[in-house]
Amino acid sequence: MVANGANAGNLSPLSAVGIIANTRMASVGLGGHEAKVWAANFIAHALVAAVAYAVLVRSVPRRPILDVTAPAAPVTGRQLFTILLIGAWIVAVVGFRAPLGLGAFAAAALLVAARAADESGALRQMPWAAIVMVCGVTMLVTTAERAGGLQLFTTLLATMATPGTLNGVIAFVTGAISTASSTSGVVLPTFLPTVPGLVEQVGGGEPLAVALSINVGASLVDVSPLSTIGANCVAAIAIPEVARDLFRKMLIWGVSMTLVGAALCQLFAGALARL
Repeated sequence: MVANGANAGNLSPLSAVGIIANTRMASVGLGGHEAKVWAANFIAHALVAAVAYAVLVRSVPRRPILDVTAPAAPVTGRQLFTILLIGAWIVAVVGFRAPLGLGAFAAAALLVAARAADESGALRQMPWAAIVMVCGVTMLVTTAERAGGLQLFTTLLATMATPGTLNGVIAFVTGAISTASSTSGVVLPTFLPTVPGLVEQVGGGEPLAVALSINVGASLVDVSPLSTIGANCVAAIAIPEVARDLFRKMLIWGVSMTLVGAALCQLFAGALARL
């Protein structure tokens, strides 16, 4: 539930992964579909989570309800200012089309100027490894695109699908790769730019539906313990035997999502793209 809930909103136009997906889609003429990108991912994860809950809830042992009497810590002025500023940033981006990156920098500058945040500590806690990875892979993909590598890869993918099966095939392929690699750093930046060429080589298909299939297929498998979210879930377990059992079960679940994602995209991606 935790992993699927976290992933359900991962392609929001305000999230880092959503920004990557929407930016790469816009680079090949598929921009302006932020709501569909988010909705496709959210609906897929909600369906999968609902089925998982219905199947697994009976196996969860009942626990006594804890009586928590300790009062919650009051919200400080700095925290309230931060919450209001984040809300204003979201309204500006969504409602007034303000530049997302520049708006975030402006909000961060206000927090620092108001001494509501420790900029040194914040900079140290930023995920620099992920930022450098995303930038590096984007540069690598751009170099491969200019060298003709993506065209060769598109030709290979086109031999595996027909216009009628393209959505399911691309969701399965991206899901299988994303099981053991980074969705935001590798799969989305690599596959989304191939969409127009892939549709052309196959001889038909809806480009937006193919892009949505890539997003959903790559995201559904992120419950795998080989991905960041799944690995964090396993790392939170202190008992080694329980952690190993959870690793095995989450790996099975993540791999099975390659088939589930392919089926969902094959059935519904085209209809959602045409709305």
